[in-house]
Amino acid sequence: MKKEKIGVSLLLILGLIVIIGMFFINPIIQKEYYHLFSDSRSFMNIPNFWNVISNYPFIVVGGLGIINFMAIKKSMLSYTLLFFGIVLVGIGSGYYHLYPTTQSLVWDRLPMTVVFMTLFSIVIKEYISERIGGLFLWPLILIGIFSVGYWVFSESGDLRIYALVQFYPMLSIPIILIFFKSKYGNDFEYWILLTAYIIAKLLEYFDTEIYKLLGFVSGHSLKHLVAALGLYFLLSAYKKRNLTFEKSFKRPLGFSSQLQKEKIS
Repeated sequence: MKKEKIGVSLLLILGLIVIIGMFFINPIIQKEYYHLFSDSRSFMNIPNFWNVISNYPFIVVGGLGIINFMAIKKSMLSYTLLFFGIVLVGIGSGYYHLYPTTQSLVWDRLPMTVVFMTLFSIVIKEYISERIGGLFLWPLILIGIFSVGYWVFSESGDLRIYALVQFYPMLSIPIILIFFKSKYGNDFEYWILLTAYIIAKLLEYFDTEIYKLLGFVSGHSLKHLVAALGLYFLLSAYKKRNLTFEKSFKRPLGFSSQLQKEKIS
């Protein structure tokens, strides 16, 4: 309990620092050179081919996740929403890279906010409180959508709230993993996902350097693949939990002990 109180305190302190810090940071403007990627090669009449096609794994992983959770009769709304958002990330990012402009970037960032916030809600649900995680789901998603809307419609094109929506969950999740206990036991899938996220951000930052070094693929294309791989590991871990999900949501009390007896016999 003491460890959990420390975790709650750290989450609140981090939240206050991030929110207060926003007021001391100048508006973050979307620079036009953001859309200048190192690999702009066309193939089969598709511009920026590798940056476009490298989004396909998101659609595959997201589709598999939707199928997995739709197969569980009891609604698993937050998990289904997560993978639906991942499908939309693949579509939105693919569209953006076909025509990379600030206007098309909206359709890349909008589904990403859904994924970040839904994932945050799921981690809260699994580690802190199922009730709180469920209650936070829609407000968090709405905050994510608002952050993109604020960026689009604010006179300065301010990205500060969008940055908060992306980075606060990714900074908070490690605190939750360290100071709280999952009802499913393992948390390696979230550490893998966080590692993939960090690697993906580094690949994005060193887009040009990696393209010059390798010559056939850019850092940005690799970013998509690494992020999708991290999400695939997450899906694989969720699939291994399917029996646990079913026991939690579908089975009557006593099913677990009955299952153990059957295994022993």
